[in-house]
Amino acid sequence: MKIILASASPRRKEILEKIKVKFDVLKSNIDETYIENETPESFCMRLSFEKGYSVSVKHKNDLIISADTIVVYNNKIFNKPKDELEAIEMIKTLSGKTHQVITGFSLINLSNNKKIVDFVVSEVKFKNLSNQTILDYIKTGEYKDKAGAYGIQGYGSLLVESINGDYFNIVGLPISRIYDKLKADFNIDVFMEGDVSEIF
Repeated sequence: MKIILASASPRRKEILEKIKVKFDVLKSNIDETYIENETPESFCMRLSFEKGYSVSVKHKNDLIISADTIVVYNNKIFNKPKDELEAIEMIKTLSGKTHQVITGFSLINLSNNKKIVDFVVSEVKFKNLSNQTILDYIKTGEYKDKAGAYGIQGYGSLLVESINGDYFNIVGLPISRIYDKLKADFNIDVFMEGDVSEIF
């Protein structure tokens, strides 16, 4: 049995690699349309499950890890910006304020009929940003393909005044909570010596 990360995100891949877990990567393709009256937490948990399940049906004996990260301010979801103008508006809105970063994640192994779905919330406060700072950040291009139009692991760190909660959750994978779930629900402890895949 293998571990498969159902995500093409290089950031999630890097987080898993840091704890020496051996895994394969398979990108999932799902419809990420928001359902009316869906809470932000339900939205990202649903997407994480659909991502993981779409891969698990073809890899029933493997353990699938999937996740979806969103930025939320005043209960409004800030998705990936369509262009520079939308990215600028997002950063302006978040300037000087505290927003939430929510990652829904799923751990699925269909051969054992185990489906764990959970979420983690972290809070991020932005500095009061000048228009020039916002434009300078947008020019880096880092906003592309990022929920909320920023990446905290790069230039986006310069926009942040403080965080409350799990930093890795903000990057895109709450690895500490996932570790707890792997240990409790799948009897996997990454601190054990040897290849994690040998445990199964």
